[in-house]
Amino acid sequence: MSPTSSSANANLFAALRAAFPHDLDAIAVETDDGLAYSWRDLDRASAMIANLLVALKLKEGARIAVQVEKSVEAMLLYLATLRAGYVFLPLNTAYQSAEIEYFVTNAEPEVVVCTSRNAPWVGPIAQKAKTRHVFTLDDDRTGTLLEMAAQCSDEHRIAVKKPDDLAAILYTSGTTGRSKGAMLTHRNLLSNAEVLKDYWGWTHGDVLLHALPIFHVHGLFVAIHGALLNGSKMIWFAKFDPKRVIARMPEATVFMGVPTLYVRMLAEPTLTHKQCEDMRLFISGSAPLLIETFTEWQQRTGHTILERYGMSETIMLTSNPYTSVQGARRGGTVGFPLPGVSLRVRDDQGGECATDEIGNIEVSGPNVFAGYWRMPEKTKEEFTADGYFRTGDVGKVDGLGYVTIVGRSKDLIISGGYNVYPAEIEGYINELPGVAESALVGVPHPDFGEVGIAIVVPRAGATLDAEAIVAELKGKLANFKIPKRCFVAEDLPRNTMGKVQKALLRGQYKNLFG
Repeated sequence: MSPTSSSANANLFAALRAAFPHDLDAIAVETDDGLAYSWRDLDRASAMIANLLVALKLKEGARIAVQVEKSVEAMLLYLATLRAGYVFLPLNTAYQSAEIEYFVTNAEPEVVVCTSRNAPWVGPIAQKAKTRHVFTLDDDRTGTLLEMAAQCSDEHRIAVKKPDDLAAILYTSGTTGRSKGAMLTHRNLLSNAEVLKDYWGWTHGDVLLHALPIFHVHGLFVAIHGALLNGSKMIWFAKFDPKRVIARMPEATVFMGVPTLYVRMLAEPTLTHKQCEDMRLFISGSAPLLIETFTEWQQRTGHTILERYGMSETIMLTSNPYTSVQGARRGGTVGFPLPGVSLRVRDDQGGECATDEIGNIEVSGPNVFAGYWRMPEKTKEEFTADGYFRTGDVGKVDGLGYVTIVGRSKDLIISGGYNVYPAEIEGYINELPGVAESALVGVPHPDFGEVGIAIVVPRAGATLDAEAIVAELKGKLANFKIPKRCFVAEDLPRNTMGKVQKALLRGQYKNLFG
């Protein structure tokens, strides 16, 4: 049976399936514990799960909510959902009952898939929300989903979808209130994947080291789509282990990670020029990469990390150059807008910012999402009259066109009427001897309305003096930018993608000045 039902089918899976190599018995995915899946396995298994979903007689546009541990079978469930024409809803494995209840109530999925361990509490939540079907899926290839799918045919005609049909809903982290469901279409996902395939130089023979979680844009869309659209093998790690990832580098060419993963690999003596000599590209994103990490990686491996910028609502927006013809990869920047992406920086009154002037980043392009799930007013609020999405990020564009992210607009500190951009002050703090990293957050103050305080993490073996850090900054920065207090901490709170959770820090210190 032909894998597609129409040459005009805009279903993302149709494009991914068309990119499978001619030799379907070649290895498509090899796991870190020795399992091997061929391209034929991916085709057959996704067909069986898709047929199971179709047999449930779900409504058009039904949501499939999934909170499971990382496994190849979890990826197959994603591909099957696309293949069958439904909407995939990945959920962070760290979410607990109150969070899952909100997502299930809000999204009203017809199918919920969870781990066997969590089924005793997820099941009742799904039942209360009138979810019709609950399955289990575990990372050892067991669970009721696979048991039921094993009884289905391994041939499936790909559902025909239009470009603007929904493919996935990703809930944002919710640091400024209730999480919002970003609606991503088949056009959003495929257009971005095709641009990145070209821009990042994907080529025949590439092998991807996949060590990211798959409930997030980076691991689920950017990494998996990149490999599948190029017909490239993936070496699959259920969990990131720096020693094991480094050990597999001679077999691979591409690695995608968050800054924390690069820091952890730099702590390993096995990371050398020799070990990395067959690698083609190291990509970093999801959180800012410290310039120290960028520089140390160059020195240790001979490779320059490519940093890029994206978000749940837009997938990838900008990227540092892949080739030297395009320009140099510059640490501290996120490169240029990708082909097809229009990016501009506006001031608070909506006026265009000059070169190197800090303002609000707005974007448009085929990768920009369709809006927030069941939030028409919020969607309208986040788009300008001429159709640009207000990212909520603050940044600037220099004379060469490189984009630098200064921070989130919600992280902006307005102290005594002056704007304080945390990333600027953090940059100065991070350059001080003995400092590993820092975070500047705003807290209420009776005189200034709001002031910045710094939380600083020392390097291993270093001892820091909080008052000395503040004194050092006084010779470098305007007084209104100087943190009113400084605290030394063992680490900074982070989410699963490595982003510092500044909302937690603001809450921790909100009563500092009474």
